[in-house]
Amino acid sequence: MKRFAIGAAGVALSLAAYAATPVRAHDYAVGPLKIDHPWARATPPSAKVGGGYLAIENTGPEPDRLVGGSTEAAARVEIHESSLADGIMRMREKTDGVVVPPGQTVEFKPSGLHLMLIDLRAPLKQGDKVKATLVFERAGAVAVELQVQGVGAPQPAATGHVGH
Repeated sequence: MKRFAIGAAGVALSLAAYAATPVRAHDYAVGPLKIDHPWARATPPSAKVGGGYLAIENTGPEPDRLVGGSTEAAARVEIHESSLADGIMRMREKTDGVVVPPGQTVEFKPSGLHLMLIDLRAPLKQGDKVKATLVFERAGAVAVELQVQGVGAPQPAATGHVGH
């Protein structure tokens, strides 16, 4: 049950050499990758894990792969996928990362692909901005900020940024 108590997501270690290029408010880019509206859910005071969500668009001709990330808000960041099978919600770590094919967008959202922040150092609070670094196989690292929404927040309305 504890692993399903996914709250909000990650803060971060920014690598100065790979700083994010702001595209629009709350959007980021690294190489041909565009990261749209990173967000997280607030966590209850005793939660040890949080979840982070975003969309990654690959505008380049080659696939790339999200292989990991880091944050000062948690001991580690993992890539997880939730799925419903036979009425049971299951979650597994994607140890090989997630491929972002050329010309496509991969969405990280509740009950699907998501960033799992393991061993939170403090609760994630609504209204906070949590810094994190995402690491891609080809494009390298990019610093992002996750906007912390309410505890049970649904995915924010489409922002219209990805795909344009």
